[in-house]
Amino acid sequence: MKVLVPVKRVIDYNVKVRVKADGTGVDLANVKMSMNPFDEIAVEEAIRLKEKGVATEIVVVSIGVKQSQETLRTALAMGADRAILIEATDNVHTDIEPLAVAKLLAAVVKEEAAGIVLCGKQAIDNDMNATGQMLSALLGWSQATFVSDLAIEGDKATVTREVDGGLQTISVKMPTIVTVDLRLNEPRYASLPNIMKAKAKPLATKTPADYGVDVAPRLTIVKTTEPAGRKAGVKVGSVDELIAKLKDEAGVI
Repeated sequence: MKVLVPVKRVIDYNVKVRVKADGTGVDLANVKMSMNPFDEIAVEEAIRLKEKGVATEIVVVSIGVKQSQETLRTALAMGADRAILIEATDNVHTDIEPLAVAKLLAAVVKEEAAGIVLCGKQAIDNDMNATGQMLSALLGWSQATFVSDLAIEGDKATVTREVDGGLQTISVKMPTIVTVDLRLNEPRYASLPNIMKAKAKPLATKTPADYGVDVAPRLTIVKTTEPAGRKAGVKVGSVDELIAKLKDEAGVI
């Protein structure tokens, strides 16, 4: 079974994001970029499936700027077999919208005849949480979102989902789209020998036109602002005082 893993180049999660002075977006000048953490977990899970003998090949796909090659090389160094870069823009400030990404991925899935797609539940830059669900609808495949445990047996996948009420275990038919959550696994570090080997692994470059997909944006960013600063907290002397503040000032009880 071939596994397809979409990966996205985002601002490193350790970097403090700054908004441009004119409010038109986030400042990316001289900012460290890395693989979306949820996508990294998806790559790790695909590697584990291959180590178990469930998967036969791991193909990673990135859609965006040419610099996404670095992200793909990271996935290849972790253990992926091949990579596909779809250069959809030459502007690092242009974020390809989920529907366009889903359409491109649907075309790649059909071309590669993948049996499962493992993707992060969301990207940490826009937090859309939409691509996996859209891809499921476009392909007509089953979907399992927010997955923290995955087991594949025959033509079914049993997953544990993290939902508001706790944990939910369901079974879905293969082929399927799985969006992974943080507690599914802990991604491995790429060793130096594997980093060197990754340079020789196949990385194909495509364009949206190769798949007949229009990636023109349908959404317009009106304004970007910094989140409001948190107010300083206060210490209370007793439980009664705490309850009074929660009731009278915070209005939560």
